[in-house]
Amino acid sequence: MSLVCAFALDGSPAAYAQTKPDTAAPSQHAHATATASTFDVPGIARPAVSVVDDFARALAAGDLNTVETLLDADVLILESGGAERSREQYLGHHAISDARFLKGSQRKITWRKARIAGDMAWVASESDIRVVKDGKALALLSTETMVLRRDPAGWRIAHIHWSSRPHKGNGETP
Repeated sequence: MSLVCAFALDGSPAAYAQTKPDTAAPSQHAHATATASTFDVPGIARPAVSVVDDFARALAAGDLNTVETLLDADVLILESGGAERSREQYLGHHAISDARFLKGSQRKITWRKARIAGDMAWVASESDIRVVKDGKALALLSTETMVLRRDPAGWRIAHIHWSSRPHKGNGETP
């Protein structure tokens, strides 16, 4: 299976959505099983988390120009046992198929944690992704870790690790 990304728009639980959610009203995205401990994103980490969310929206929309601006030139992307070692390599390779795969997907972040230390940040997310591929409905559990570096222009994604597996439908979490 190719890419499965995890997405949320802020530190709040996100409901299934195909459109850009309103981040100004996080309570609208709460779901019954979410708790305050499900999302651990301190205020200082929100700018880095916003970059992760902007990346997710851009990739799902096929906006590779925005994807490019959010990735560090030397980004390392690990997925399904493979590696892409630069922004140029990713954009020339898997970004197109990743965007195609994610188009129209429904994703629900079930857990997220973020931390910052100086000019480095990490954001870890777990999600449930529903997508139709080749006419077949897929339900996937996905995990994602992004490491970001702050430079004079702002936060850029320096590393991504994606992993996913089929959802068994028995209430399991990633």
